[in-house]
Amino acid sequence: MSGITSRRSVLAASAAGAAAVVAGTGTANAADAGVGPAGANLAAASRRRHWDPISAKNSVFLLVDHQPSLFAGMGSHPSQTVVNNVTALSKAAKAFGVPTVLTSVLADRGGKLISQIRDVFPGQEVFDRTAINAFEDANVHKAIRKTGAKKIVIAALWTEICLAFPALSALDEGYEVYAVTDASGGVTAEAHDMAVRRMADEGVIPITWSAVMAELQRDWTHEATVPAVAKISKEHIGTFGAILDLEEQLGNHH
Repeated sequence: MSGITSRRSVLAASAAGAAAVVAGTGTANAADAGVGPAGANLAAASRRRHWDPISAKNSVFLLVDHQPSLFAGMGSHPSQTVVNNVTALSKAAKAFGVPTVLTSVLADRGGKLISQIRDVFPGQEVFDRTAINAFEDANVHKAIRKTGAKKIVIAALWTEICLAFPALSALDEGYEVYAVTDASGGVTAEAHDMAVRRMADEGVIPITWSAVMAELQRDWTHEATVPAVAKISKEHIGTFGAILDLEEQLGNHH
């Protein structure tokens, strides 16, 4: 049974059970379908994975097509917002030593990855491809598999294509997939939203860049990365960053 078929079977079974309860066909039938007072919890548990936080040991980041031509076609978010967020995500990956794969599509026509990303990873190869789905590019796929990661954290332009396609492909290969929604953008707000819904329905986990960084940090006693987290926060989290800067200024007066 394929990954897509199995996921849809679970969703269909749960939906059928829920319909049985609503129709009043009896608790026995509902329980058989995995719903009801106890069955609902079992159905939810069967779909939920054990939480194994994102880390440098179990994850790879995939940054797809943050290029000038694709920013020009993005209408779901202000361009500067996505630039800010994907830059912050890149810095977090670098700070925590998470393997990161960079890819562009037809860079000779659409431009290179934005310099903000390339500056975080100086000299790192950017896999330029012709395949619309980055996961179908042999070099990108090989680079991801080489890391040995079980989780993939993806940000891309555009959400409905260059994020959704590799995310769904990675699911089918058994990866746990995270879509960084605020470091990605679609042609329209609707296109972005529908893509996020589609991915979530199939099992992709939506997340924002600051949540990714917090999950990597996990505990403030992990002091080695605290300075980098504080620096990234000051540079990319607006008012909170300004507050951190103020606290630092006040601390220097004592």
